[in-house]
Amino acid sequence: PAEDRRVLAAFAAQAAVVLDRRRLREQAGRAHALAEGNRIRTALLAAVSHDLRTPLAGIKAAVSSLRSEDVEWSPEDRAELLEGIEAGADRLDHLVGNLLDMSRLHTGTVTPLIREIDLDEVVPMALGGVPEGSVALDVPETLPMVAVDPGLLERAMANVIENAVKYSPPGRPVLVAASALADRVEVRVVDRGPGVPDEAKDHIFEPFQRHGDAPRGAGVGLGLAVARGFAEAMGGTLNAEDTPGGGLTMALTLRAAGAPAVAEETAQPERQPS
Repeated sequence: PAEDRRVLAAFAAQAAVVLDRRRLREQAGRAHALAEGNRIRTALLAAVSHDLRTPLAGIKAAVSSLRSEDVEWSPEDRAELLEGIEAGADRLDHLVGNLLDMSRLHTGTVTPLIREIDLDEVVPMALGGVPEGSVALDVPETLPMVAVDPGLLERAMANVIENAVKYSPPGRPVLVAASALADRVEVRVVDRGPGVPDEAKDHIFEPFQRHGDAPRGAGVGLGLAVARGFAEAMGGTLNAEDTPGGGLTMALTLRAAGAPAVAEETAQPERQPS
């Protein structure tokens, strides 16, 4: 009947609209993914072309100087050149490590090996990349153990602490303080630097971001992205807050040993692109 045909035609038209909208959404999603991929590749190229080549250039210059037969270097000069080579190699190791970590997070290949450990066994190990005396620790021995992957936690803590030290004014040590909160343990990394506006607090956890007047060569801007990704992979969280009186505080929460595990959210590609 004509009425049935009209109903069928209307239903077919509606179905076509729905399918067309779905197709447009999928196309928009693919376009966004391509644009994001291009943005990341551009940022990676810039990072590799400058931040990785800078320490390489310093290493090469120091090695060339030491190999030169035209100059007789004093023991003090040789020690200074060797120290520069070591510092450049350490910096390269840190930069490449963050690039590899971000790649693992983006591809979903981070598999935490969770075990119970005392926080004061891990935190001191995360201070290897900062000058002596630049960090004050307040990690009570009475804290409950935490259920974490020690390697991932050390890496996350190192990135957060090094970022805080980088922005802290001279003579103002970064405070790393831990406390128990119900079934969680919270670690707060407190600096007295310039701070970050509220609208930028989540932005600083995106890859290849360096807020404010961070100098070129200060890193590829992956440290906080990796730190948050590792925290979430272990079932924890990492957020930025204002420090009372000025500065930035990073609040890292971890699951206390024996606490029930919750549904863990690993870093999502939309949040942590690579």
